[in-house]
Amino acid sequence: MKGGKKNSAAGAQNNMGAQRSSFSFSSYIFFFAAVAATATLSILSYELILSLAESTLAAAIGTAVILIVLSVVLTLISAVYRRAEAERPVKEILRATDRMARGDFKISLKPRHMWGKYDEYDVIFENINRMAAELSKNEMLRSDFIANVSHEIKTPLSVISSYAQMLRIKDLPPEERAACADTIVSASNRLTALVVDILKLNKLENQKIFPQKCALNAGEVMRECVLSFDEKIENKGISLDCDIDDVEAVSDAGFLEIIFNNLISNAVKFTEGGGSMFISLKEEGAYFVATVRDSGCGMSAETGAHIFDKFYQGDTSHSQEGNGLGLALVKRVIDILGGEISVNSREGEGTTFTVKIKK
Repeated sequence: MKGGKKNSAAGAQNNMGAQRSSFSFSSYIFFFAAVAATATLSILSYELILSLAESTLAAAIGTAVILIVLSVVLTLISAVYRRAEAERPVKEILRATDRMARGDFKISLKPRHMWGKYDEYDVIFENINRMAAELSKNEMLRSDFIANVSHEIKTPLSVISSYAQMLRIKDLPPEERAACADTIVSASNRLTALVVDILKLNKLENQKIFPQKCALNAGEVMRECVLSFDEKIENKGISLDCDIDDVEAVSDAGFLEIIFNNLISNAVKFTEGGGSMFISLKEEGAYFVATVRDSGCGMSAETGAHIFDKFYQGDTSHSQEGNGLGLALVKRVIDILGGEISVNSREGEGTTFTVKIKK
């Protein structure tokens, strides 16, 4: 069955990284030591020269010369210190960000201090490493997405092209001509559904579609979704048991339809003829809980880990009946509504999807 579970811990990692950075006194101690040493040496030099010199003016001039020499030495020391503590890590950061800007995400900056003694630069290094890893992952997902879209579009286009060529045969029997036309219509509908789902998912992921919440009966929305699959369920000889309560809620009917329709569609798709389905919707405190259970082929734990991934189809024997975007849409809509979804499945023993959404 399609889909999967995703866990994102980016925010937690950032907070953890910030907590690891410790306040460093080294720069302040260096500055204090330099000022204290300069002041102390100046006083000692003045007293020493004053005791040796014939006049106060000569002592002052001697002290000034010593101060200039000390300042030059301290400036050189400061430059070396600054180069080691600031300029070098800044240059590493600039090189890394330049590579990332050019599309190279194979970056691994090594922190300069041990774990637990990180300074701000070490935290920046780790943040850049995580950023590069995430961008690399996104680039791979983008490439996979383009490849999958290309494949999904190419298949129905090939079907349309092939059967359209057959329709050009003048002496083609009427029944074969009708079959070709039906195949073209079916492939066109599949292509249209794919484009619609891609656009819808893109808008949802980019927050271009917002829920238009209003008072509604969540049970009634689910009943209408079930009725829309009545013919398919009957044609496959599936035994359907429903326990749907009337639940008053403030939500978006269109968003709920995306959830219910895709879950019911999956259950019908993966349940063999003569199998069974159970659909329920109940009120639980401040939530309503929808359950869709089927006696279909089920799935392994490995497949279950990916069922919410775009274009993922664990059972390729049903690949012609979908495009691998249904559960990705479901997961995104549930996240926007502030709900939860869980899956319980075993190979050969069916699958149960449970959705919990705030009323």
